Amino acid sequence: MRVEDILREKGTNVATTSPDANISSALAMLRDRGIGALVVSTATNPVSGILSERDIVRAFAARGSSVLTESVDTSMTSPVVSCAPEELLTDAMATMTTKRFRHIPVVEAGKLVGIVSIGDLVKHRLDELEQETSSLRAYIATA
Repeated sequence: MRVEDILREKGTNVATTSPDANISSALAMLRDRGIGALVVSTATNPVSGILSERDIVRAFAARGSSVLTESVDTSMTSPVVSCAPEELLTDAMATMTTKRFRHIPVVEAGKLVGIVSIGDLVKHRLDELEQETSSLRAYIATA
């Protein structure tokens, strides 16, 4: 299975924000959309950073409530590790696990085409394993 298989099911909509938006508005977007990260985009760079809940918590712990009025670019993670749509799920999972992040933008030919979370990858992999198990049981039952 490949990352593009997940995007076909989940869709390619990506929540983005600009680097000069404030953290408070980014938090509202995260809350309203029920998501854990925003891709930070500019007109010239569709993936200039990523702002996750973890980034905001770390900034808040370091600088206090003044973080809420700061711009997104003060707390975002940059540069961003991304993947291609044709990347294998297992490779994307390994990258996310090794580098310890939960969201990975999907980029094709310099264009942002989606985002997947570790939860998306794990769910897809579990569904795949369940299908394999079911097929094996059916095969054994008919032997």
